[in-house]
Amino acid sequence: MRWFWLIAVAVGAAGRVGAQTPDLPRPAALEPDIQFWVRVYTEIDTRSGFIHDSRHLGVVYRVVRFREDISRRDRTRQLNQAYKEVRAVLAVLADGKRADLTAQEQQVLGQWPAGVSNAELRASSGRLRFQLGQSDRFRAGLVRSGAWRSYIEGLLAERGLPPELIAMPHVESSFDPTAYSKVGAAGMWQFTRSTGLRYMRIDHIVDERRDPFISTVAAIRLLQNNYDVLRSWPLAITAYNHGQAGMRRAVRQLGTDAIATILRHYEGRTFGFASRNFYVAFLAAVEVDADYEQYFGPLELAQAVDTTLVEIPDYLTVATLQSALKTDRGILRSWNPALTDAVWSGDKFVPRGFDLRLPTTMFADAVSHLALISDTQRYAAQMPDIIHRVRNGDTVSEIATRYHVSVASLVQLNGLRSRNFIRAGQILRLPGSEGTVPMTLAQLNGEQPGETYIVRSGDSIDAISRRFGVAEDLLLARNRIVDKNLIYAGQELRIGNFAEPSDEPIAETMLSAAEQTVQAAPVLPTMANVAATAQQASGPVAAVLDVPTPMVAGPVEFQPAERVPEPPAFIREPSDTLVDEVVLGVLTDSLEPEPEFSLDENVLAIVQADMAADPSDYLVSEDGTIEVHALETLGHYADWLEIRTQRLRDINGMPFRQAVVIGQRLELTFSNIDRVTFEQRRIEYQRTTQEAFFLAYQITDTREHVVQPGESLYILALRTYRVPVWLLRQFNPDLDLDRVSTGTVVKFPALQAIATDGTRASSMAATDTLSGI
Repeated sequence: MRWFWLIAVAVGAAGRVGAQTPDLPRPAALEPDIQFWVRVYTEIDTRSGFIHDSRHLGVVYRVVRFREDISRRDRTRQLNQAYKEVRAVLAVLADGKRADLTAQEQQVLGQWPAGVSNAELRASSGRLRFQLGQSDRFRAGLVRSGAWRSYIEGLLAERGLPPELIAMPHVESSFDPTAYSKVGAAGMWQFTRSTGLRYMRIDHIVDERRDPFISTVAAIRLLQNNYDVLRSWPLAITAYNHGQAGMRRAVRQLGTDAIATILRHYEGRTFGFASRNFYVAFLAAVEVDADYEQYFGPLELAQAVDTTLVEIPDYLTVATLQSALKTDRGILRSWNPALTDAVWSGDKFVPRGFDLRLPTTMFADAVSHLALISDTQRYAAQMPDIIHRVRNGDTVSEIATRYHVSVASLVQLNGLRSRNFIRAGQILRLPGSEGTVPMTLAQLNGEQPGETYIVRSGDSIDAISRRFGVAEDLLLARNRIVDKNLIYAGQELRIGNFAEPSDEPIAETMLSAAEQTVQAAPVLPTMANVAATAQQASGPVAAVLDVPTPMVAGPVEFQPAERVPEPPAFIREPSDTLVDEVVLGVLTDSLEPEPEFSLDENVLAIVQADMAADPSDYLVSEDGTIEVHALETLGHYADWLEIRTQRLRDINGMPFRQAVVIGQRLELTFSNIDRVTFEQRRIEYQRTTQEAFFLAYQITDTREHVVQPGESLYILALRTYRVPVWLLRQFNPDLDLDRVSTGTVVKFPALQAIATDGTRASSMAATDTLSGI
């Protein structure tokens, strides 16, 4: 039983080893691991699994099979018993027993090469892991893949990327565009929010990670960027899971980019089982995908359907779309998975500018049908958000109970990374709209009697009162407005036909005066501004990119009455339910482990690193130092360490007013908090800051510039390419921007500003070919 352990035998197995390509090497040392994942994908389904050694995947001690109707409790008990039996056998063998072996002892020892040491066997007892089978999911994924296979292959060919990358969704989601985990990964390519925001629209109305066409383009952009930074496809693929920064750290520590060496010997704190196995699982998926009939027999793959994209001209309800297009909600939903539950439930409109995807054969006249929609069914603005401001002592479950909503809906609607972590002052969106409906176009144009008006950018109380012929004082009183200068874009104002205002006290305003004052769209400071205030000492950094900031509809802070009505029921697809947060089959070493795995979850899908496209290393090195990065100041470090800034100056011999320089190494002290806490605070700051930027801009392309004599990268970044310097550094992490010689090729990301009309524009047209990315 050593065929999957001994490399020579594994390599020689007929039909079992995929061909090597220059871009995707298959080192012999990794072949047992690749074949382990081939077995997971083809031999056992989600009613069974392997108990194996987590560092030597060729060592499979037992196949565990579950009854189809087994409960979770009984499944746990069955696994616990199997673990105890395997550990007991390993303990006997680790004590040196090699003669008169029982059948179980022979089977366990037979997984190892002859001469295995007692120490190795003892260590293996602490490395036991359970891996759920995936053959039924892989087979289903193959069938689903037919719908997008030609599209993905075409994009890969157009970009000149390895065609084998088409197999990656097998590893991520089994080609399921509705896959979602409560740790934040979503869609066929399992993007986390922080990474996906660079390329897609992700909010509580539209989540483009779940659109298989848009997310495919985004995944190709990410993979291309990974390769541009790492210059190795094995590293670029592993970075899809572990992040660019993690792979750069591995190369730096080991002094090599050899993938086999890194997977076998790198011991990074965050380099866990999923990251260590991502590349070999991918190679296994490539092998099975390329010759699937060998494993599954003939399969009828889903057929690709020719589709049409129709831009939605105004805010519309789903019901209006159904009626205009003479179709049902299920068809609309199946072709437009990027629209969130808030839209399908009726809490939000289908946003203006959304590219609605429709089968061409069914909706050839979709544009003309939409043109017939009456202005009484077209809305001028999005439904306003209802919000809850988190107070001390609040928990997600208590808030959900208070408003009669589900915990899952709160987590998903607000993109929470964990249901167990919210902070006082945080604003949470709630399902529903409190019955508030914006004006229709007919009302706005005076064609239909109206009682409310949605404030737009540039409006004032004076202008609105004159427009509707309502006395200014009455308008203020009807809307309980204390300061007429404090209104905001998207706010709904009561215009007429209402009872006189009550004497109840006016609720405390939720937004600051600056946030509520309606004004012309202001200039959005770039992260270069922030970096400049972060005391970069690497040359003068110009001020801003004068692209207007998005104007969003103002939220309504909602206080529940004694009894809040249940939100309207709506049809939810089974695949839209929030799956358990799991790492498949990972068991503890306790005597009674509580395994957490789901029969609906994929192998390595839910652990893409936050900010996977950011190559910056935010961890503390072994000698207690860090590298200074953009957007950070000495004050930031002092705050995160809970010490005075002067203490850091003293440790590093820095005189008063001397600024930190990007790339400089600083020594830290951990007298008040530990390293992990510091790293968490630092990463959270960078994540939050970068997400704020990518809510306003998206990356649409990468351009190469050959430096000419006399050129300054700072001037090129801020005036020619209009890119913040911190982002330029991320695309060129190994360049010293102050010492770039003539002829150097520098990569500049192209940015697209998000629409400012109260909703975000789609990040790319559905006809997007990669000529534009």
